[in-house]
Amino acid sequence: MKLVQVIVLCGFLNAHTDASRVRQEDYPPRIVEHPSDLIVSKGEPATLNCKAEGRPSPTVEWYKDGERVETDRDNPRSHRMLLPSGSLFFLRIVHGRRSKPDDGSYVCVARNYLGEAVSHNASLEVACKYPEISF
Repeated sequence: MKLVQVIVLCGFLNAHTDASRVRQEDYPPRIVEHPSDLIVSKGEPATLNCKAEGRPSPTVEWYKDGERVETDRDNPRSHRMLLPSGSLFFLRIVHGRRSKPDDGSYVCVARNYLGEAVSHNASLEVACKYPEISF
C-alpha cells in the first residue's frame, strides 16, 4: 500500500514541475515593425505602426513621452484606437488648449509572460497650416 502512495506522489511531482516549465515553443516578444516619425495636420487621421510577435501573442501598449496612452479600450470616447495589429490609429490629430495635444515621442511595448520588447521612438509632429512669418 505504501509503494502505491509513493508512486502516485512521484507522478504528481513530475506533472507539477513539467507544468511550471516554459513550453519550448513559447518565446518572448520582439518588435517586427517599428513606428516611423510622422508630421500630420491638425484634425487629420494618422497611424503609428507597430507589429510584434511572440508566443503566446503579446499584448501591446503605447507610451507618449513616458506616459501610457489612453485608447478606445480604456475609454470608448477616445480618439485613439489600438488596432488588432498593435498599431495606434488616431481618428483625428488633436492639438489645442482644450485637450492634451497628440504631438510627442511615442513607443510601443509588447509583453507576454516571458518578457517585453520596446520599439524605437517615433515622433508625431503637428504641421502648422500657417507658418510663422519672420520680418
